[in-house]
Amino acid sequence: MGTILLTGGAGYIGSHTYVELVSAGHEVVIVDNFSNARADVVERLQSITDGPVTCYRGDVLDKTFLADVFRRHHFDAVIHFAALKAVGESVQKPLDYFEVNCAGFSNLLMAMKDAGVFRVVFSSTATVYGEPVSLPYTEDHRIAPVSPYAQTKVICETLLRQLKESDDRWTYGVLRYFNPAGAHDSALIGEDPNDIPNNLMPYIAKVATGELPHLNVFGNDYDTPDGTGVRDYIHVVDLAQGHVQSVNKLIDEGDTHVVNLGTGTGYSVFDMLKSYEKACGKALPYEIAPRRAGDIDCFYADPTTARDYLGFEAKRGLDDMCQTSWNWVSRIRNS
Repeated sequence: MGTILLTGGAGYIGSHTYVELVSAGHEVVIVDNFSNARADVVERLQSITDGPVTCYRGDVLDKTFLADVFRRHHFDAVIHFAALKAVGESVQKPLDYFEVNCAGFSNLLMAMKDAGVFRVVFSSTATVYGEPVSLPYTEDHRIAPVSPYAQTKVICETLLRQLKESDDRWTYGVLRYFNPAGAHDSALIGEDPNDIPNNLMPYIAKVATGELPHLNVFGNDYDTPDGTGVRDYIHVVDLAQGHVQSVNKLIDEGDTHVVNLGTGTGYSVFDMLKSYEKACGKALPYEIAPRRAGDIDCFYADPTTARDYLGFEAKRGLDDMCQTSWNWVSRIRNS
């Protein structure tokens, strides 16, 4: 076990990863600027883990701040979440995305090098693959990013590869996520976007709580069983456990790796809508809207490498994702 720096550790995936790391016996330090995280998440993490949480409020764009954090602690590895992540927003604000995602990561790597820390798990995305040449997506699928967001992730992955070529002390795990969903069983942490959600499940959740009038289903004429787009959704707790397995691999064996984190199972928009209706106990209104530019029929992982290399296997299905999400949004709605 070791001491892990978790950048963006107060966010959706970061907070769940914090819980799983602590459960696995690691000491964890969070860095977050709280631009997309609830202010009280530290208290919630303390309740879940029954212990104090070390958290520094600051930004990966601030080199002085990063250097100070590394002076205060000896880290065995870093897990890097701190980034902007909305595909649509990245098209409107490409400069912001390249500054935060690329310059921020470069700053972190320089701070790590100065502190003699050479192990990092990088939060990447399956959107680096672009439109499928074949399905399911394997790790050797063609890289063809479409959005500025995906392009920033490709740049960061490339930087890691070139860094290791220049200095073999570096070891890294690149984790290409599919679609995280759900919440912690405690209903104390979960996804809580600040504005209209970019992802399907939090959008449906806001329809279920009455915050949005209906779900827009963008296209019902895809080449799928029910005509709606099919995506690979993975429970956020399963995803968090994948990070624990990745950082353990770096610490214990020093093995660099690039793996997909998904389930290998595709669920349609209507599959999720029906499952969420079961979770919240009521019918949810929806309207069919025109297809969005760039949306594809199907998008799902081949999880073989993660299973064989990391021992990773998603254990929770769609009903669990929807039920834990509903438990979470019901709690914060009523609190």
